[in-house]
Amino acid sequence: MDTPRSAALTDLSAGPGARVRAVLFDMDGTLVETEQYWGEAMAALAERLGGRMSAAARERTVGTSMRVAMDILYADLGVVRTEEQFQADTRWIEDRVAELMSGEIHWRPGARELIAEVRSAAMPTALVTTTPRRLADLVLDAIGRAFPDVPPFDVTVCGDEVPARKPDPAPYLQAMAALGVDPGDCVVLEDSVAGSTAGLAAGAAVLGVPSLQPLPPAPGLVLRDTLAGVGLPELHEVLATARETVGA
Repeated sequence: MDTPRSAALTDLSAGPGARVRAVLFDMDGTLVETEQYWGEAMAALAERLGGRMSAAARERTVGTSMRVAMDILYADLGVVRTEEQFQADTRWIEDRVAELMSGEIHWRPGARELIAEVRSAAMPTALVTTTPRRLADLVLDAIGRAFPDVPPFDVTVCGDEVPARKPDPAPYLQAMAALGVDPGDCVVLEDSVAGSTAGLAAGAAVLGVPSLQPLPPAPGLVLRDTLAGVGLPELHEVLATARETVGA
């Protein structure tokens, strides 16, 4: 799905005021410390293939689809794999990540508190992740245990449930449609280039909190070092600031 950049900017800059109507969260590296599991699994696969994944290659895989990540890994190792081998490698990585995710899940600073504040205000929420459903559910179960009274998300969208993955806007547009909200009234929280690109292309303001990958400045993107101290007032400020940068 291709959303023209000009259309996305129009969505974000339209309408008076700057009141957030919905918050959409990425998962790995944004809410919980699970992004490194993918790195550990890819490093282990690289060793099985007789090589070692470079730090630069690992950084480029953050937030991407398995197809993109594996192509980066193969190129880094200088190996060529058939489609059948790619499918087997993908299953091996996903199985390894599932083992790691079955253990204790650690929150990113401020993430749990932000979800609690947003939900206490009855604001619509979505989780939008490139991770496939069978793995995402392991993390969602752990997140859900922290919120026994109110489910943390109204909508969840996983990487195997969309026509195109981040950096395409399709996952975020699908979640926004399910929530029934206008993209220009949404704030997306992301830690990766692929994810922030997707959120911006969908027409939302994006709060970028880098974890394993630096985020270059972009219209509509507001950067912070951490989610610690971020609440609803700060999200309203993100939306206002993003609209100003888009309109500049």
